[in-house]
Amino acid sequence: MSKVHWLALSMVSGIGGVTARRLADRLGGVEAVFGASDEELIGVPRITLEIVARLREVSLDDLDDEIANLSDDGIALITWDDAEYPSNLRRVDDAPPVLFARGEITAADENAVAIVGTRDPAQQSAEFARNLARSLAERGVTIVSGLASGVDTAAHEGALQATGGRTLSVLGSGVRVIHPRENTDLAETIVGRGALVSEFHPNAPPSGPNLMARDRVISGLSKAVIVVEAGLKSGSLDTGVKARRQGRLVFAVPGSPGTDELIASAADPLHPDAQAAEEIIRRLSVSLDGETEQLSLWDRPPRD
Repeated sequence: MSKVHWLALSMVSGIGGVTARRLADRLGGVEAVFGASDEELIGVPRITLEIVARLREVSLDDLDDEIANLSDDGIALITWDDAEYPSNLRRVDDAPPVLFARGEITAADENAVAIVGTRDPAQQSAEFARNLARSLAERGVTIVSGLASGVDTAAHEGALQATGGRTLSVLGSGVRVIHPRENTDLAETIVGRGALVSEFHPNAPPSGPNLMARDRVISGLSKAVIVVEAGLKSGSLDTGVKARRQGRLVFAVPGSPGTDELIASAADPLHPDAQAAEEIIRRLSVSLDGETEQLSLWDRPPRD
């Protein structure tokens, strides 16, 4: 039953990942949250009477039917209680309590690197993103990006060009709503060689807040983030900033306002040459068989 309870909790406005984790921890599990008294709920930091009222309005029976419909549509619902929940993301303080996925997230996807950048890149930036993604994917690294036009698209395409290459696409919409529409065919290919992933209801449209929220999931799924080209106050810059806060390695290609800002803030400069993939592999200490020697970087327990 925990899946339906996690789904219900994730639908309550005002309850994010940190608060959901705190509720479950303090009240003895997610199912206990729905049996708790108003007084017990309000005793948890950031829970108000308004949030309690919203929680009481959620119909668990209706959500049981919703989960059955998701399964019929090939959409997996992955919660914190599931072994399939990505371990890199699980360590992030505000990781979403539920993920919706079309396709498959595998254990091999823990060796993941995000490649992100502007929707309107210079030709050489797009080519570098594509070639780098292909080179990393050929070495067993899963490529994570956001399905946006430009650098994101090039990164996904490069991963798919590698024999056996895998890629995960984190959406700022539901997994039934592909944005931008011109990437519909690409999205379907990704489903067969990775997964479309979202924390939002499968029918949710894209929005500015959703697109910004997904940045932490892109970085959270990854052991390192590479920003190829970015403007100031951009989603790609935001992804790099969030990656640093999550303790991930951040690389940035010099030459654009956003990437230069990241480098000034201690991101590692990555020069677009033939050795870029080897440099990233060396820094992550990822061997060809997928093992990593830097577990201490990634195995930090989540904080409250």
